[in-house]
Amino acid sequence: MPARVHALLIVRPEGRVAADIRLRRTLTAVANQTRAVDAITIVLCGDDRATAEVAATSGAEAVITAGRSTTFAEGLRMASHRLAGDAVWLLGHDCAPEPEALAALAAALETAPSVAVAAPKLVRWEDRAHIVSLGVSMTRFGRTVGLSDDEHDQGQHDAREDVLGADVRGLLVHAEMWRLLDGVDSALRGADEGLDLSVRARLSGSRVALAPAAVVAVGGAEERDADSGSAGRRRSAYHSRLAQLHRRLVYAAGPLLILHWLAFGPLAVVRSAAHLLAKRPGRIAPELAATIVAALRIPSIVRARAGIRRVQRVSWSQLAPLRIGGRQLRHRLDDEGATGQMRSELGFFRGDGGVWIVVVALGASLAAFPALLAWPALGGGALAPLRTTVSALWADALAGPRPLGWDTVGPADPFSAVVAALGSLSPWEPSRALVALWILALPLAALGGWFAATRLTEKPLPRALVGIGWALAPTFLTALLHGRPTAVMVHLLLPWLFTTAAVAHRSWTAAAWASLILAAVVACAPSLAPAILVLWLLVLILVLARRGGRGAARVIWLVIPAAVAVAPLVWHRVRAGEGWALFADPGVPAAFAMPRDDLWGRLWLAAGFPTDDFAGWAGIVGEGTGWVALLIVPILLLALAAPAVSRMAPVVVCYVSVGLGIVTALVASGVQLSAAGATPVTLWPGAGLSLAWAGLLGAAALALTALPSQAWRGAAAAVPLVALVVLAVPVTTALHRDQAQIDNGPDSTLPAYVSAEGRSGPGTATLVITPLREGGVVSTVVWGGSATLGGQTTLQSSRQHATAADQTTGSVTADLITGSAGDVVSRLADHGIAYILLDTPGGGAGQSDDARATRLAAQAALDRRDGLEAVGETGKGQLWFVRDEVTPRAPSASERATAWSVAAAQVGIVVVTLLLAVPTAASVRQARRRPRVVGGDR
Repeated sequence: MPARVHALLIVRPEGRVAADIRLRRTLTAVANQTRAVDAITIVLCGDDRATAEVAATSGAEAVITAGRSTTFAEGLRMASHRLAGDAVWLLGHDCAPEPEALAALAAALETAPSVAVAAPKLVRWEDRAHIVSLGVSMTRFGRTVGLSDDEHDQGQHDAREDVLGADVRGLLVHAEMWRLLDGVDSALRGADEGLDLSVRARLSGSRVALAPAAVVAVGGAEERDADSGSAGRRRSAYHSRLAQLHRRLVYAAGPLLILHWLAFGPLAVVRSAAHLLAKRPGRIAPELAATIVAALRIPSIVRARAGIRRVQRVSWSQLAPLRIGGRQLRHRLDDEGATGQMRSELGFFRGDGGVWIVVVALGASLAAFPALLAWPALGGGALAPLRTTVSALWADALAGPRPLGWDTVGPADPFSAVVAALGSLSPWEPSRALVALWILALPLAALGGWFAATRLTEKPLPRALVGIGWALAPTFLTALLHGRPTAVMVHLLLPWLFTTAAVAHRSWTAAAWASLILAAVVACAPSLAPAILVLWLLVLILVLARRGGRGAARVIWLVIPAAVAVAPLVWHRVRAGEGWALFADPGVPAAFAMPRDDLWGRLWLAAGFPTDDFAGWAGIVGEGTGWVALLIVPILLLALAAPAVSRMAPVVVCYVSVGLGIVTALVASGVQLSAAGATPVTLWPGAGLSLAWAGLLGAAALALTALPSQAWRGAAAAVPLVALVVLAVPVTTALHRDQAQIDNGPDSTLPAYVSAEGRSGPGTATLVITPLREGGVVSTVVWGGSATLGGQTTLQSSRQHATAADQTTGSVTADLITGSAGDVVSRLADHGIAYILLDTPGGGAGQSDDARATRLAAQAALDRRDGLEAVGETGKGQLWFVRDEVTPRAPSASERATAWSVAAAQVGIVVVTLLLAVPTAASVRQARRRPRVVGGDR
């Protein structure tokens, strides 16, 4: 055994337990060693009075004071000047050795002359049966791997002897070797210090031996990280990565050193992306910071490499057998992920699972809309064709000149990106994607509702109620009947938003998907943004209050993609003083008949009917359809029973959703922000009703789950399900009765001649003039071959006052249809307008006398206008083309730069979010350890 052992004890007050308490236990443990310590030197980092008093009465040969920021390595260096003995024992104030620890370490040190370092078994401070560390290795790229970390101690590793390295705490080192190695490398800043010391000892020709019988209880680092939360974890990640990069440069072969240094930047970018994929975004900042610091610490690297050259006696190849290989590392990671509670099976494909609900809904949809299978596009209501190519779809989503208006320039509506994403699913014929959406709407709604219910209950019948109820929601059926694509998309997206957002605090995968879905929901229904913001704040407050802030970063991320998506439009609108227009419905403005404007009308609206036809029942029974609202009563009664029988927390969230949805719908029903021609258009209240319906079904499912038996649940669910099926009859038969507002839409809203002549590029336009019933006209400039769904812009449809471009359009139109003098055709050609279309809605049928007179006068004036060539009557109206050379419109350099910079920022956020959303094996294992139901089940 070593003749004399000198203990160096470093006191660094931090952590939730007072340092003097732990120091007292450590000193007592050292004093109780069966093999006594010959000398002890204490280094006090900081000016804690209680700790100083304990140290002063310890009997130490010296007490050295240092600054609070002094690291463990720096404290050891200070104490090493007083080293007197054959071996040095490295201890912290939170290292309490068992009585036999030093004797076992000394025996290991004397096993063979080649052993220069002996390492103890580190266990938890309050749990001796839990191993903190027993040997450390590293991969060929320098990644530190604990060989036995966080395992239950059953003696399974007590036979292990040789290791590459060990934790620095509790190490017993030959004094001669300690002096030769010049102690611990202070550049490591508290991470991998023991591993680096052991590697240098092995390069000098010595060995590192384990002494499993030497048990040392440790605290400190793990508790400090837990106490300081995410900040502590980021600090730990920074120090670990900094140590790894520092060691990589120190250990690298001379010819490869510069290559390693140059690779730091690209490697940091790749690893940042990997952190996103691994759902560890909090490690990106530490990664980048550690890379910069490690690359700039040239003096520390030079000094450490010189130290290795001074002591090295063996080659690096002799250390290779002690490194951990890729297969061993994967095996360890798999073992670590194999433990944990497994969640119950989803049960979607069981006999009572959701698959059969989806299949029945698909059959009902095919029976209700069989003609859609042959339609190339949808028309009617607020529907319009899509662009014919994927590139044109995404071009409409870029900022810059808009496809509608004389000279409308600005950011695209976020809804244009949603349309582009939808159309990209059918790249060969994008408009068919919208047709497919209508055909699959019912089964997709049933699927989303069923999966959303899995967050509330494990029982199949309540899940079925939510799935069927969501597919047969009156506001959803009305949107399908009236051709409202934004409302249909919102209704299909909301259940998936709930499914993912409900567990966003648990997982970055769920948070990322929820954030993308939230961005799409807000893009389709900006009027829902205030209600969703309130719900988001409620969730954030709950996470901060009930989880101590754990998961708050994930909840905050939920709104980031949506905020980035709407930011350009918000900036544009606020600068123009048109902030309220941000809530305007995107897409084609289409007027609709609201329920009557009295108390009963408001009650019918709150019951889920956004229009006065009561989901199509007015077309069957005529007047007196108010009784249809009674079909909602059974499910309403079931939802009202939830507080008495079910869990309060989810019930409250459901009720808040109902309240916010109804308030949103009522407010929307009294606000007009856009116009269809000269007709003001009210905000669609159906989006708020979808949110309210989600809360209502959720509360009903919770109440149904709490019923004592399957028979009770079946009886309670039967009545509301039958009522909802009855409610859906008009919509599912409307197409057969020729009462649906959707029809076989055209491929283009402009005559086919426009495309056939090759002058329908995005840089040329058609001036569309539509006579009004009162005798005036409305004129619109359509750029490209058609007015499309993705090309719509609220900058045009919801402008709150006439712009200079509107005045120009009006004066040009007036000159054209009144036959006034002036070279108005040249103005059209110079501006890029190649065609003039005199629209005749409905082929002129039902046109008023004033409108007919206006149309005939305009047609005569246009026929007489020099520079125009009449094409004749088309299916879309009378068409003329401009004979002069037309100058295509082209965005300016500044507009292109703005468009691409905005697109780059938005695409960047989407890419980051998608990287977070991609599930990994680790994230799947973690999800399986958590219950699927939020808040528990009864």
